[in-house]
Amino acid sequence: MADDDSNDEGRKAALVKAGFAAGIGSAAIVAALLYASRSRVKKPKPAKGMPPATD
Repeated sequence: MADDDSNDEGRKAALVKAGFAAGIGSAAIVAALLYASRSRVKKPKPAKGMPPATD
């Protein structure tokens, strides 16, 4: 029974570490997606019927 208890503790620690790593990875992915969507700014479309701008 002592072996079962030590295995349970090791397994629990491994699962906690894996959950923590998955949470950090998920947060990194969400942050990257938010940054990518914000950095892609749409240019305003010219109004219809207006001549093109000249320099």
